[in-house]
Amino acid sequence: MLKPLNPLLHSELRLAVMSLLVSLEEADFVYLREQTGATAGNLSVQLDKLSKAGYIQITKSFVGKRPNTSCSITDEGMKAFEEYVETIKEYLKGGKEKGGKE
Repeated sequence: MLKPLNPLLHSELRLAVMSLLVSLEEADFVYLREQTGATAGNLSVQLDKLSKAGYIQITKSFVGKRPNTSCSITDEGMKAFEEYVETIKEYLKGGKEKGGKE
């Protein structure tokens, strides 16, 4: 039986954010919004969900007089992302082993 996919990461926008943060030390809100094409409101809600789960850390600061929100992936977030990727690989492998088409 296949392991269930992490529902928190199985959202297109949250998965996109996590995918970006995996390869970056940190990314600011504007960069994440531009890369994902999300609205500011939707991105804010999804970042909050990832933060509450302990998958990302959100840091609010000022650059000059302008507010800046930056995000970085936590160790827990990295582990969850890696498990998600491994589960996807198992789904793909399982389909081939059971006579599925390639």
